[in-house]
Amino acid sequence: MKKIVIIGTLDTKGEQITFLREQIESLGHSVVIMDTSTTDISSIKADISVNEIAKAAGTTGEVIKSLKDREKITALIIDGSIKKAKELLSEGRLDGIVALGGASAATIGTAVMKALPFGISKLVLSSAAGMPAYAGRWFGTGDIMMMNTIVDLIGLNQLVKNVLSRGAGAICGAVEKASGSISSLLIGEGKPLIAMTEDGSSERCASYVRRSLEQNGYEVVNFHAQGISDRAMEDLIEQGFFDGVVDIALVGVSDELFEGNRPGGPKRLEMAGRRGIPQVLAPCGLNQTGAGPTRRNREKYASRPRILKLDELRMGTRLNEEELILTARTVANKLNNANGPVKFFIPLRGWSAFDPPGGILYAPEEDQIFVKELKKHIKPEIEIIEIDANLEDKIFAQALVNGFEKLMKAKFQNI
Repeated sequence: MKKIVIIGTLDTKGEQITFLREQIESLGHSVVIMDTSTTDISSIKADISVNEIAKAAGTTGEVIKSLKDREKITALIIDGSIKKAKELLSEGRLDGIVALGGASAATIGTAVMKALPFGISKLVLSSAAGMPAYAGRWFGTGDIMMMNTIVDLIGLNQLVKNVLSRGAGAICGAVEKASGSISSLLIGEGKPLIAMTEDGSSERCASYVRRSLEQNGYEVVNFHAQGISDRAMEDLIEQGFFDGVVDIALVGVSDELFEGNRPGGPKRLEMAGRRGIPQVLAPCGLNQTGAGPTRRNREKYASRPRILKLDELRMGTRLNEEELILTARTVANKLNNANGPVKFFIPLRGWSAFDPPGGILYAPEEDQIFVKELKKHIKPEIEIIEIDANLEDKIFAQALVNGFEKLMKAKFQNI
């Protein structure tokens, strides 16, 4: 029997929550209802009331119900609900979680879900799931399933019952097929678990590194550095999933600084250092940024003299001297706080497949602006290794593999 939390408002969705609970229980699992209502209309008893949620948030249910500021109410409900959900998880009373309702329910439910570890089954049932303006924020870096109910979850007509029954089947199937507890995921299969970033301009390099490490007894998990996946990697590193990092595509650092299309968030390049696990880095993307029509501040970059056009949407250009210097200082500041070993490999003949020798973005003398600034600010124990190759060349990929294995062997020798 698995334990599934239903989070929703009993004052407006009481009969739908009751029906969903019955469907889940009929499939052999138990239910904990967490009520996020702000009125006393419902006669259905919750397992975790809004008063308990309010107390966890440092206030009272009466205060929350008296507030007129919707944003403040939501913030308090989210804060208290996250704390109660984490409490349930620590007590072994949460294997899966379902939220149901409209946009407000999805906002609260997904905020709680994103605070829970990877591997916990998470499902949102909402008629607002198809709204593109919100969906990206709801998902964020969470491993969340979302079902677009199409119909509003009002009443218990045949269509609503059908949606809720399928939702019950989805969450029950997910918790039944989960590969074990979070602790078992962290332990893994006995192989060191390695996080690795890549993107389309470092694909050959990343493929070689992954194959080599797997042949040498590591298990490698790839993250596409498009601004969401690399943020998720930082979250999973923070949760303790990985033993080491091969960080090839660092574009999220510079795009965070200059409002590019792939910002990696404020924690990018910090969690591995905070946990003290070995990390090997390469600078893929740190000398370039997008200049296509989807960029918000495009005019600043589309007018630069060198533009690489991949298609109608994807265009790139180089960072200028000022931007390279700021990027180098930012990278140095982040790495200087690392508690574990770090090696930074620099290819001297282009930092990606997009700037090979002879290419429109190829400018090794400009790349050296970054390298010189990085060496100026980085602490001496962090080794910077320059390789006479393009990032996509086999010799560079092999250098990453060799450097990483040296760090890992040194780590295990010291344990």
